[in-house]
Amino acid sequence: MGRSRRTLPEELLLLALDPATGTTAQPQSLDLGLAGAQLVELALAGRIAPDGDRIAVVVPRPTGDPTLDCALELLRRRGAPVRAVHWIGGPRLGLRQTYLSHLERCGMVHAVAGQMCGVLPTTRYQATDTEISREIRARLDSAIRTGVPPDPRTAALAALAHAVGLGKHLYPGNEGRSSRSRLRDLIRHDPMGGLVAHAVMDVQNGVAAQPRRGAAPAGGRQAPTGGRGGPEPARGVPAQPRRGSMARAAAH
Repeated sequence: MGRSRRTLPEELLLLALDPATGTTAQPQSLDLGLAGAQLVELALAGRIAPDGDRIAVVVPRPTGDPTLDCALELLRRRGAPVRAVHWIGGPRLGLRQTYLSHLERCGMVHAVAGQMCGVLPTTRYQATDTEISREIRARLDSAIRTGVPPDPRTAALAALAHAVGLGKHLYPGNEGRSSRSRLRDLIRHDPMGGLVAHAVMDVQNGVAAQPRRGAAPAGGRQAPTGGRGGPEPARGVPAQPRRGSMARAAAH
C-alpha cells in the first residue's frame, strides 16, 4: 500500500483533531473508532471480508503499512473469523497515541509540549497542513449537502465519525442537527463501514458480549443510543450474506 493515499485511521484522527486546542475530540471512544477504521482499511485493501457479523482474513499478504499489518497478523493468528465487536473491544488501548506519533513522523502534525496547572506535562498536536484536514472535512460536507451516495471510503469515514460521537464536534448546536442526522444516515452506503460502526457503538454501550439477532447485524436494525457524548441512533445498512466455508468456520 503506497503512501500517496491516507488511511482511514489517519483521516479519522485528523478529523477529530481540534485545530484550536491541539487535542482530540471524543478521546475515550476514538481508540475504538481507530480499531474499526483499521478493519475497514484492510477490507478496502482486499485483505479481510465480512462474514455475517464476523471478520475473516481472505488474503494474508502484508499491505506495507506497519500498523495495519500488525492488525492483519493478529487477525490471521485467530485462525477463524472473529466477531467485529470482540475485535474492536479487545485490549489494544493506545491506538490514538500510536497514530498521533505516526502522523508526527509523516510530517502531518507536530507535537507542542506544555504543562497543565503549571506542573503536569502535556502534549498537544497541531496539523502542519490544514489543507489536508479541510479536504477531509469537505468530503463529508459534500456528501451531507448533496445527498449523492459517497464513495465507500467517504461513507465508511462518515459511519466511523458518527459511531465515535464526532457529529457534535463537527456540526455543533441546534443549527448542526440536520447535518448530524444526515451524517448518521450515510452509514447505509458502505456495508463494511456500517458493520464496524455498529460494532463500535455496541462496545460503547456494553453489549459486546451478546450476539446480535439475525445472521447479519448490519441489516435493518437500529443501533443503540450512545451514552453521554455518544452518537445518535443509526439506521441499518444492507446485510452481508454468509459464504459457505466462512459461515461454517464462524460457527465454531
